[in-house]
Amino acid sequence: MDAWLKRIFISTFCGAVYLATLAALGMLLRDGFNLAWLGVLVAALPMTYFFSRLFLLKDVVRTSPRLWGYTAWMALGLAVSLAAVPASGFALAQMIAAGLLLAQLLYVFWYSRFAQRDTATLAVGQPLPPFQMRSADGEIVNNQSVQGRPCLMVFYRGNWCPLCVAQIGEIAAQYRELEQRGAQVAFVSSQPPEHTQSLAQRFDIPAGFWIDQDNQTAKSFGIFAQAGTPAGMEALGYSADTAMPTVVITNAQGVIVYADLTDNYRVRPEPAEFLRVLDELGVTSAA
Repeated sequence: MDAWLKRIFISTFCGAVYLATLAALGMLLRDGFNLAWLGVLVAALPMTYFFSRLFLLKDVVRTSPRLWGYTAWMALGLAVSLAAVPASGFALAQMIAAGLLLAQLLYVFWYSRFAQRDTATLAVGQPLPPFQMRSADGEIVNNQSVQGRPCLMVFYRGNWCPLCVAQIGEIAAQYRELEQRGAQVAFVSSQPPEHTQSLAQRFDIPAGFWIDQDNQTAKSFGIFAQAGTPAGMEALGYSADTAMPTVVITNAQGVIVYADLTDNYRVRPEPAEFLRVLDELGVTSAA
């Protein structure tokens, strides 16, 4: 139930901040300057900027866990709105400003976090659990595919997730460094094959782009996120279910030597961590 509430919440919250921004601008233009609607604008603009940067610029890979700067500005907006002299229509503005701040707190402390992640299945020192998937070209990949040299395996939620795509781009930019350390790279998602093929063509690097049909591997790895996609994504061909963002590095024997099991979808590891782990393995490319 919690997961289904989250997928409805995020779609609603994204839409609400844009509507609040437009409403505040409209009221200020119509009625002139007033603190009530100015406060709504101040409360709405931070997350309007945040989501616009995520979905339009697509250059954000990770954020701070709490987003205190954004939240502080939204609290300031509520304070400005509440400071208005009581007048007709101002109560609505103040309720909108309060609602935005409440939604922001829910976004930061409830929506963004994964509760009770399984940390045992992908624990360092354990062999990678058995799996079978398909590549973007339709070839079968399994445990044998990740043996013989280190493998960096990145589970992402889908092309719809701007942080995931930005993370893939960041890793793609480091591909030569990873290759020099003898590592193969695989990006894994349960999204439809055509979306994965599109992503592979976009980045055009000799990495694996693998398809986890029905999240079978995510389930066996303990990283399955039921109802993890925002409401409405089904219209674009995505399933309601996905995988939690996860990064695993295995050695040449298929044993896990690194696992980032983030408890917050906005908090992602830096590529420098991957390079450090691979350097410790001491493997270099034959080239």
